[in-house]
Amino acid sequence: MLHRERLKPPDYVYPADEWKLIEKRFYPRFLEQMETIFSTANGYLGMRGNADEGTPVYERGTFINGFHETWPIVYGEEAYGFARIGQTMVSVPESKIIRLYVDDEPLYLPTANLIEFERVLDMKAGTMDREVLWETPAGKRVSIKSRRLVSFQHRHLAAILYQVTVENGEAPVVISSELVNIRDEKRSGVDPRRAKGFAHRVLLPKLSYNKDLRVVAGYQTSNSRMTLGCGIEHAIETDCSFSYKSKSSDDGGKVVFSIDAQPGKPVQLTKYMTYHTSRSAPPEELCERAERTLDRAATHGFERILAGQQQYLEDFWRRSDIQIEADPDKTPRRIEEVQQVVRWNLFQLLQASGRAEGAGVPVKGLTGNGYEGHYFWDTEIYVLPFLIYTAPRIARNLLKFRYSMLDKARQRARELNQRGALFPWRTISGEEASAYYAAGTAQYHINADIMYALKKYVNATGDKEFLYREGAEMLVETARLWSDLGFYSERKGGKFCIHGVTGPDEYNTVVDNNTFTNLMARENLWYAAETVNWLAKEQPARLRELVDRTDLDLSEVGEWERAADLMYIPFDETRGINPQDDSFLEKEVWDFENTPADKYPLLLHHHPLVIYRHRVIKQADMVLAMFLLGDEFSLEQKKRNFDYYDKLTTGDSSLSVGIQSIIAAELGYMEKAREYSRYALLMDLADIGGNVSHGCHIASTGAVWMVCVYGFGGMRDYDGILSFNPRLPDMALRLRFPLTVRGQVLHVDVGKESVTYSLRQGDGLVIQHEHEEIRLSPVAPVVVRTYSRPNYQCGERPAVPNMR
Repeated sequence: MLHRERLKPPDYVYPADEWKLIEKRFYPRFLEQMETIFSTANGYLGMRGNADEGTPVYERGTFINGFHETWPIVYGEEAYGFARIGQTMVSVPESKIIRLYVDDEPLYLPTANLIEFERVLDMKAGTMDREVLWETPAGKRVSIKSRRLVSFQHRHLAAILYQVTVENGEAPVVISSELVNIRDEKRSGVDPRRAKGFAHRVLLPKLSYNKDLRVVAGYQTSNSRMTLGCGIEHAIETDCSFSYKSKSSDDGGKVVFSIDAQPGKPVQLTKYMTYHTSRSAPPEELCERAERTLDRAATHGFERILAGQQQYLEDFWRRSDIQIEADPDKTPRRIEEVQQVVRWNLFQLLQASGRAEGAGVPVKGLTGNGYEGHYFWDTEIYVLPFLIYTAPRIARNLLKFRYSMLDKARQRARELNQRGALFPWRTISGEEASAYYAAGTAQYHINADIMYALKKYVNATGDKEFLYREGAEMLVETARLWSDLGFYSERKGGKFCIHGVTGPDEYNTVVDNNTFTNLMARENLWYAAETVNWLAKEQPARLRELVDRTDLDLSEVGEWERAADLMYIPFDETRGINPQDDSFLEKEVWDFENTPADKYPLLLHHHPLVIYRHRVIKQADMVLAMFLLGDEFSLEQKKRNFDYYDKLTTGDSSLSVGIQSIIAAELGYMEKAREYSRYALLMDLADIGGNVSHGCHIASTGAVWMVCVYGFGGMRDYDGILSFNPRLPDMALRLRFPLTVRGQVLHVDVGKESVTYSLRQGDGLVIQHEHEEIRLSPVAPVVVRTYSRPNYQCGERPAVPNMR
């Protein structure tokens, strides 16, 4: 409902380009946001877009996925079952700092006379490049060119190519390449989205040493006892005479090059950086691993590493690129700008997940440690759809990582006096880290979200092996939880009810019969029963293994089916809508008219109890249910629900607008679909939420892909049946995207009057277009005309058939 662009980068500084994000001058006004937006990462290692020189800086950050510190959660009043241990992803020692001195004067961007400046995030090459022409106070003109990358091919490696040329004279030049453990600072403030700071020293030095052009250091976290080995290595090429010194200390080390620079003769420094972490290996062993990585990098050289990076990105874009052809007569935005924004969002999905092996996807990726670097349901509902259809191997890895948490989920369920397993609402280690149970632990839907993603993955890939080995065990334990959590209510006519839960909307907590939760729990129960029944019939040996791992009594399966079949789904006959929960319609409507724009998000300006007693929504809840389980609703029902809930939704969560856009497109509200899609696209680039400085909103970047594919592309995949009912907004002439489906590659090309389906790889695929079956083969594409549909304004409800 309420959205605004807080960041409006001027075109003369940030011009449009299809494949690059460009900054044409040093622009400190947007320093904190651009540190996030220009970040480079590979899913394991991430570096914020800080200046090479280390300053100026809003927030330094080099992060390793899953590397965290723990701390005791302190409550004013204790209670049984509260989460006890907090977890925060911490910044590791900074290795990207390269300080430059010419005539003993430091390059400091805010005060330097910059004749030229350009910084580029190259999404085709996977690099951040910068070119600066600096005139020193003595009149020396110095060209500085750098290229930074975090390697996708080499998970533990990053590298910088740094070139300095004094163009118009001789000068002493000093380049100080550093590895620095910058200690965390304790933060103040009430924004719950920010990460915790620490008063104590987090990284305890265990060893450090230097030899020749190399510095290596090992650390262990103070409380979590995780270990880290990191190091830097260098190669220098120049025709100028030079010398160097290296040193190390507890807080890192540096290699300092002193060069007698000659006019026009470049000095090229290559810096290799590596990080290795562990929960068990000692720092000494990790330092040995770091040395091996540096040896290999130095042998290969920067150009070979760069070529590998470009090859990886070429494959990514082949599998993932979305192309939009805009109508110049109907949008002020040029095609370059539209493509730039779409591709930047897709690039963030890659940077957050590409090499996230044995780990999850932090809610901010590795661009910042907002929300403590935790893993939420965002991964399964917003990120996995993209990965399932573009990079199924990575999707499998992430689901397997969830499976690795199953024992801790079982333990958490026991702590809450429940059977089965309850996955943590927010976590890094697998233990619940949410200190506020009302908007954390009470979100039991996390179980069903994970199982929903499992089903989508299995249907889209045909990977039954994963379902039977890991998936079935998770299905059994989550079904047990739902069966134990709910009860059969006499007041609801014997229906199965689930009380005391929180749905996706965190402005309405600990409610009875949240419709989203009940619908998703039903899907979870049905899928668990279906899977066990199939194993009993077709794979009795695998069933015996499952029984051995879970102590499953087959009589439980009948109880799951009964609970699912009798699940209570709230419905208000008077309004003809599904209430969000049993009490939602009884609350006073929030006074939107008299709430000024600067008082959003509400959570930063109002006590939770004030919010909870009002009819107001933080993020899509019922609307999300209608997207995920759209085959459970008639089109008329979707219209009534959307019309009612849309005006109550604040947009205080980045998770909302993408889903609202998808359903608006389905209903023919194309202006609203376009408006919401714009907010999704610009969530970070225009700082819609006002906190992009804490890191990118990775769920929102996933929603961008879903808006394009599920929204305007009209794709649905209920029960593994792939169907399309595309609907382009007026400003778009064409939309193209690839999908990987059960090992085959489908290309979809949506135009105003027709759609072309091309099977680029595979033997044959059956899909549906506007409810008609189409059989695809690699021989020739299939072109079908699209059905012309009118656009509606929100609130209009033409007569439509029931589509149940």
